[in-house]
Amino acid sequence: MELQRLFGANVRHHRKAKGWTLEQLAGKIGVSRETIGKIERGVAAPLFETAEKIAAALDVPAPVLFGANTTPGTGERARILTEINATLSRMNDDQLGRAAKMLRAFVE
Repeated sequence: MELQRLFGANVRHHRKAKGWTLEQLAGKIGVSRETIGKIERGVAAPLFETAEKIAAALDVPAPVLFGANTTPGTGERARILTEINATLSRMNDDQLGRAAKMLRAFVE
């Protein structure tokens, strides 16, 4: 289940980075908006074929969507960074901007 959530969070992150809507990504790979929504929320796992189509549409290597080589380190630090990344990827642009501001204030 954790892999589903991580995959979905990474899809959402890369889709939003491109400025695409759920409908746009769905249209590019030939699935419904609802399917992409379920994948991004981590409540549905895509078939491998669909995962490959999503990666190709987003122009990222498929392993990246599964979390490969995206978190430096190992152990507790890697787990925390993965959790933070998943949380951030679910935020809208306004929330993300506020979170960045809070993080800057926290480390300064």
